[in-house]
Amino acid sequence: MSFAAMTEYARPWKLVTFAIGVALLIVGSFYYEAPDWDIPISLIMATLTYLTAPWSLRVIVERRWKLWPGMLLATWFTVDGSYWLYWHFKNPVALDFMRGANFLPSLSLYMICGLIWFYRGGLRQMFSDAGAQIRLLRSGGSK
Repeated sequence: MSFAAMTEYARPWKLVTFAIGVALLIVGSFYYEAPDWDIPISLIMATLTYLTAPWSLRVIVERRWKLWPGMLLATWFTVDGSYWLYWHFKNPVALDFMRGANFLPSLSLYMICGLIWFYRGGLRQMFSDAGAQIRLLRSGGSK
């Protein structure tokens, strides 16, 4: 893994948003008491999402066609494969009962997280870049 990639994973704003997301998943596992929602699967899927969702989205946005098989595999494994593997051994009945209901919400969260963590840079720079883009749009100009 490159130094640039490691730098992105270590950005404080990304780590804070990851921690908030994990905390919400853990709280949700107690609040909703769904048969397939527990702390370990929350940690597994959240961590895999943190590691793969921004890259997957970048592959799509940048039209890196040769990486699509890997992107599809990473997306599937994060959204469904890890879920299937975990529940297959933990509680196959819960897996059979809940797998179909899990896929779309997990895929949606995966894409949302990819968007949140897509930006390469610090939080201050992200807001500066966003402000510059807004000013550019208001002026009617293009880059």
